[in-house]
Amino acid sequence: MYLQRLLQEPVRQSLAGFPVTAIIGPRQAGKSTLAKHILKSVPNGVYLDLERPSDLARLENAELYLTSQRGKLVCIDEIQRMPQLFGLLRSLTDEWGTNGSFLILGSASRDLLKQSSESLAGRIAYQRLSPFSWQELAGKTELATYLARGGFPPSLLASDDGLSLLWRENFITTFLERDLREYSGASPQSIRRLWTMLAHVNGETANYSRLGSAMGQSDATVRSYIDLLASTFMVEVVPPYHSNLGKRLVKAPKVYIADSGITAALLGLKSYEEILAHPGYGALWEQAVLATVRAAAPEAEVFYYRTGGGAEIDFVVATRGAILAVECKGSLNPRPTKGTHHAIADIRPDQTLIVAPVEEGWPVAEGISVVSLAALAVLLRTL
Repeated sequence: MYLQRLLQEPVRQSLAGFPVTAIIGPRQAGKSTLAKHILKSVPNGVYLDLERPSDLARLENAELYLTSQRGKLVCIDEIQRMPQLFGLLRSLTDEWGTNGSFLILGSASRDLLKQSSESLAGRIAYQRLSPFSWQELAGKTELATYLARGGFPPSLLASDDGLSLLWRENFITTFLERDLREYSGASPQSIRRLWTMLAHVNGETANYSRLGSAMGQSDATVRSYIDLLASTFMVEVVPPYHSNLGKRLVKAPKVYIADSGITAALLGLKSYEEILAHPGYGALWEQAVLATVRAAAPEAEVFYYRTGGGAEIDFVVATRGAILAVECKGSLNPRPTKGTHHAIADIRPDQTLIVAPVEEGWPVAEGISVVSLAALAVLLRTL
């Protein structure tokens, strides 16, 4: 069963406007499924998976093969396995002078972006596909199931909670022991330890010194590991929002595990009931809100705001000329705190949204409203 992805239309628009379109995102987020669905509507589309020996064999003489596919949409999956292709794609797209020639997919953003931006500058559009967001699933599953299993399709669509957890545990192991080793020489054991520690301090400001001391590593090593996890879409690093009010601001970034289901697995939480009873539930709800923002407004800049005096907003979202203050409350009776009101006075956002696990929202005060995850997505997409 194919579930419609929000990114489908933006990818089609990129194909119409650029010679090369890149879909980037974590492994198993659904990039291949989305690409194959798009190819079904394209005459003579070609799909190559560089993890298949037969498709690799087609590209032994890549110039000869790809030249023979002129006029078709050629999709190359896991392109980071053949970085030498980027120069060839630049040459072919310049020669052909047509849009929609190549659709490339990759799971490693750091290397993929570096190689493609250098070779294909001005010729490529990037589209980021994350695991399923709530707005893509509303009406198809329960919010509790989404929070517990996360948005990775094999986890979310598993036949029961046990199989979902087993998939996530295997995903974590495979990512550390196979995928990550392709992008770095980092020890899987060290990264797993850091990843688990980050799950326990999910959504907190990064204390590199404390993390490094706990791991027996330097601050610089911890920073490089977090950068590596961010570049492979496994964590989200949210920088602080800097106002010009002369306030004493917290300057360290906040770090979130990028998927609630992966967080639950790293914490050893097997069900939604266990998540609700865990101290990390509030941060997990913030994760779900952040995933919604990323999916509904991929162009948005996302920050957090916190001062030494206690003013705080979970996310400040800058998109399409608007500034939104987004506060996350995991209860059914959310209320803005004194710190929230102080932050609103500092930031002066166009709107303040308190996002809670409610079905319908309500106004709290002028410019401040409680909204559901689904309503947040609609608002962001219609700005």
